[in-house]
Amino acid sequence: MAKEVLVEVSARHVHVTKETLEILFGKGHELTNKKNLSQPGQFACEEKVEIVGSKSSLKASILGPCRNADQVELSLTDARSIGVTAPIRESGDVAGSGSCKLVGPCGEVELTEGVIAAKRHIHMTVADGEKFGLKDKQVVSVKIPTDGRALIFDDVVVRVSDSYALAMHIDTDEANAAGVPGSCTGEILA
Repeated sequence: MAKEVLVEVSARHVHVTKETLEILFGKGHELTNKKNLSQPGQFACEEKVEIVGSKSSLKASILGPCRNADQVELSLTDARSIGVTAPIRESGDVAGSGSCKLVGPCGEVELTEGVIAAKRHIHMTVADGEKFGLKDKQVVSVKIPTDGRALIFDDVVVRVSDSYALAMHIDTDEANAAGVPGSCTGEILA
């Protein structure tokens, strides 16, 4: 494969502001790094919250570090199962998105927006973009050659920044459709 990319499954998770973190876990609380993620400076936390919708709820890990806006990333199946709206959006595009309640051990927060199903995307450095002939915000297709469930994902957004590491992210619904066991190698079809 000429344009290979690591494809990782991004399970449901929550990004919180420092203010929201302190409401949920107490004044002065700091996130506890459980495991570093593939993107530089990003980590899965020990802290989990309950995401409450109109039908039911589910638990999800917080990803660190704290952000400037709260964001809940769910698969469409997760969103439907708990009764929340999750439009397909790029990370950070939460204006007018779904609402939910977050519950932690010390308090709860009503989010009037912030729930999304993350649009599938590829993180890459500027050098990776030059090597592959791709630009930030370009839309490509990626072939996933898994045994018995191979498919091509269209509408994959390329995100170029030197703060990234080369990896494509798909959610659990997409991973199940393609038979991806946790990660695999895909081919960018620009």
